[in-house]
Amino acid sequence: MLRKLKNFFYVYVREFSLVFHDQGLILFFLFLPIAYPVIYSIIYNPELVKEVDMVVVDSDRTPLSRELTRMFDACDEAHVIGYATDLSEARRAMDDHKAYAILEIPEGFDKKITRGETANGVLYCDMSLLIRYRGFLMASTNVMMEMGGELMTKDIDNMAPLAETVMTGDLMPIDSIPMGNIRSGFDSFIMPGMLILILQQSLMLALGMAGGAKRENPAMLGYNPVNIAPSTLSTMFAQSLCYLTIMIVPVMFMIYYVPLMFRFPMAGNLFEEFLFIVPFLLATFGMGYAYQAIVMEREQVFISWVFTSIVFLFLSGLIWPRYALPPVWKALSCVIPSSWGVEGFVKMNSNGASLSQVRTEYINLWILAGGWWIVGWCSRKWVVKRQIFKRSETNKQESPA
Repeated sequence: MLRKLKNFFYVYVREFSLVFHDQGLILFFLFLPIAYPVIYSIIYNPELVKEVDMVVVDSDRTPLSRELTRMFDACDEAHVIGYATDLSEARRAMDDHKAYAILEIPEGFDKKITRGETANGVLYCDMSLLIRYRGFLMASTNVMMEMGGELMTKDIDNMAPLAETVMTGDLMPIDSIPMGNIRSGFDSFIMPGMLILILQQSLMLALGMAGGAKRENPAMLGYNPVNIAPSTLSTMFAQSLCYLTIMIVPVMFMIYYVPLMFRFPMAGNLFEEFLFIVPFLLATFGMGYAYQAIVMEREQVFISWVFTSIVFLFLSGLIWPRYALPPVWKALSCVIPSSWGVEGFVKMNSNGASLSQVRTEYINLWILAGGWWIVGWCSRKWVVKRQIFKRSETNKQESPA
C-alpha cells in the first residue's frame, strides 16, 4: 500500500512538472479558460442596442399611421430619423448605413382597421447585426400589441358606451419579464452556457496535447521499462487530481468573477455550482483520456478537435433546443458532458435552481463520468500504453546508433 501511495504521489508531482514546463499546457489549462470568457463577454457587449435609426415610408398618411410611427419612435430599441417618399429612397438610406430598418405603412391602413379588417405593416431589417434585428423585432411586437389593445378598447366602448366607466387601459395587459435574464441581454443569455463549453474545450485540448507530448517522449509517462510503471487506473487518478488542483482557480474565476465583472445572472449558490461542476470535470477528463488514443503528436489536437467547438455548441441546446434535435444528434448530445453541463449550470446560475432541482443533469454527469472513465481506461491500457512501450523500445534500439 505504501508503494502504491508513493507511486501515486510520484505521478501527481510528475504531472505538475509536465504541465508547468510546457507552454502549450499552461496556455490551455490556465490562460484559455481565464482569457476566453473575458474576450467572449467583451465581444458580445453591449448586450442591448437602443435608439437604432430607422426610416418610415408612410403611404397612408393618416392620424393612425402617424400614431404608429410615434409609438415606434417611443420604443427604446428604435429611433425614427424621418420619412422617405418611397421604398427606393428608404433603401438608399439603408445602403448608406444612415438607417438599419424600414417601416412601410401601406395605403388604406386606417380604412382597413376602421372596417374591422386586418391591416398589415411591413418592417424591413438589416441582418448584419442580429442584436439590432432582435431589437426591432421586440419593438414591432410591443407596438402592435399596444396598438391592438387600444383599438380593441375603443371598439368595446363604441358598442357599449357604459363599458367605458368600467374598462380603463389595456384589455389584456402583458408584462414580459424574462426569467433568468432580466435585462434581456444577449450576453447574459449565452455566456453562462458558453462558460461550460469553453471549460470543456480547454480541458480536451490540454489532455490531448498532454497525451501527444508523452508519446513524443515516453519517459514522461512513467511507462518506460527502466522506470517504475504505476497502474493505469492509479495514473489516471493521480493525473486527474493534478488537473483538478490546477483548475480550481480557473473554474472559480469562470463561475464567479466573470459573471460578477460583466453583471451576468448570479442567482445560484456558488458552493452548489462548484459541486455540480465536479462530475462535469471528471467526465471531461474521462473523455480526454479516451481522446488521447488518437493523438499521436502535440499539434494534432488543433486538427482533430478545434473544429468540434461548433458541433458541441449546437448539441448543447444554446443555439437550438435539444428536444427539437433529430434523434441521432439528440442521442449524440446525451454522451457529451457539455450538453448536460450547460443545461444544469444555466438552470442554477440564471434561474436559481438548487442542486436537487438539477438532479437529472447531475446524475447523468456522474453516469457519463463513469462511462467515459471506463472508455478512457481501455484506451490508456490497450492503446496508449502499448504504443508508448513500442515507441520506447524503438528509441532504445536507435539510441546506440
